[in-house]
Amino acid sequence: MPTTLDAPRIRRAVPDDADTLAALRWQFRAELGEATEPRDAFQARCAAAMRAELSPGGRWTAWVAERDGALVGNAWLQVIAKLPSPSSEAEAHGYISNVFVVPAARGAGIGRALVDAALAFCDGVPVHDVILWPSERSRSLYRRAGFGSTEDILSRRAAGGPDA
Repeated sequence: MPTTLDAPRIRRAVPDDADTLAALRWQFRAELGEATEPRDAFQARCAAAMRAELSPGGRWTAWVAERDGALVGNAWLQVIAKLPSPSSEAEAHGYISNVFVVPAARGAGIGRALVDAALAFCDGVPVHDVILWPSERSRSLYRRAGFGSTEDILSRRAAGGPDA
């Protein structure tokens, strides 16, 4: 169990975090399958995209978990606008993606703290629904955070995608 000194600080990511966030993204996705792009090339491309998204006008908001000066986890959120509605429902959805905690820091509640930060942001917008695509390993985390399965959403893999 981490001591108070080890407890991570959850904060909003800033553009200067992009290089480290790109390295975390590599680690996260490389755990899921064989990489088809060289690590250095991917991280440079990813860092540039993340830096732009975390800058004013970017579409994404991210939170990081920082422990002893190192980033040990992250969560990303995009608020997706809905078309206007004459009803009282919120006119946006929240999409959570790329929730990752480095293996050495797992089991300490960091993933939940990152998800909670994104959900608190969504509550302040507000959004109608928050959606995500969980891995098998992450399902219990999201269920504890209040997510459940629904019959309301249908999805379709795009033709030409990696699973096509």
